[in-house]
Amino acid sequence: MAQDGRAGGCRAFIGSFTAAGGPGLVAADVAPDSGALVLGSVVNDVPDPSYLALSPDGQMLYAVSETADGTLAAYRVDGDRPKLAGPPVPVEGSGPTHLCLHAGHVLTANYGCGSVTAVPVHPDGSLAAKPSGRLQHTGAGPHERRQRGPHAHQVQPDPSGRWAVSVDLGTDSVRVCTLADGAPVLHREFALRPGSGPRHLAFHPGGALAYVVNELTPTVTVCRWDPEAGSLRPLTEVPVLLGVPAGDAHPSGIVVSPDGRFVWTATRGEDVLSILAVEGEALRLIGTVPCGGHWPRALAEHEGFLYAANERSGNVTWFALDERTGLPCYDGSVPIPAASCIVFGCSP
Repeated sequence: MAQDGRAGGCRAFIGSFTAAGGPGLVAADVAPDSGALVLGSVVNDVPDPSYLALSPDGQMLYAVSETADGTLAAYRVDGDRPKLAGPPVPVEGSGPTHLCLHAGHVLTANYGCGSVTAVPVHPDGSLAAKPSGRLQHTGAGPHERRQRGPHAHQVQPDPSGRWAVSVDLGTDSVRVCTLADGAPVLHREFALRPGSGPRHLAFHPGGALAYVVNELTPTVTVCRWDPEAGSLRPLTEVPVLLGVPAGDAHPSGIVVSPDGRFVWTATRGEDVLSILAVEGEALRLIGTVPCGGHWPRALAEHEGFLYAANERSGNVTWFALDERTGLPCYDGSVPIPAASCIVFGCSP
């Protein structure tokens, strides 16, 4: 259960869908030993702040507004309540679902139109008034309903910091980009299995492997990553479920353990978390556990605990992680309607 008081300066920030009854952006303290979340302030400045990213120093929080005319917002978090650092910035793309900081910019993955937008970050952490560039994805996939066009679902820097990697569910591909004069520029595009529907990618801490969780098939694609060449090569595809799902499974989040021994994924249609062991360049499915809610949209690991944002049951659950086996053990929950993601930051 949640405990009172601050936890070694560590805080969590949870995004939610206001259109589905979510409160907006929620701040919480993190208990140092139990991992429990102690809910704090709520900010409702922008609609549908579905995904969040913290600056490296933890002083700024950035949020996408996942709406048809998507925007990007910056918050200062040096007090108990995050405060907007200027008006939200249009991303010139619809339905932004993910964002990251890269090379002095915030990049957004715009699912609705299938593009990546770059917005410059000022020295004080606030945002420029408009984007400095935008890369439009092109292509389609074999799924008649979900892959009629590009759908950029995630963008993030690689561990070397040289490249930005965008995952596109609609084109069954991963694009590797650079920034040139503030604009995302395509370096190379790498194809995954047609119809797999890649959603999110997570790098192994060793820097030479990447894992792509696929939404249209309940699998993870293991890839070799070459940071010098900016090259991604698919190696194998591994199931995240023990059996065949009754319907569409809709895998969502993926997290790699800090020591690189385990990979965890969430599957919304089955309401489970999957545990996979890293064995060289392969993954082995160990098993699954219930997520403690319904429709786990995102996962996050923090200090030996795994957290799931369960969108449709409206709660965030946390699990103590067994260091030897990687198995999550349910430990607690807090109610947050339409929860969509969770990020963590710790002050010195």
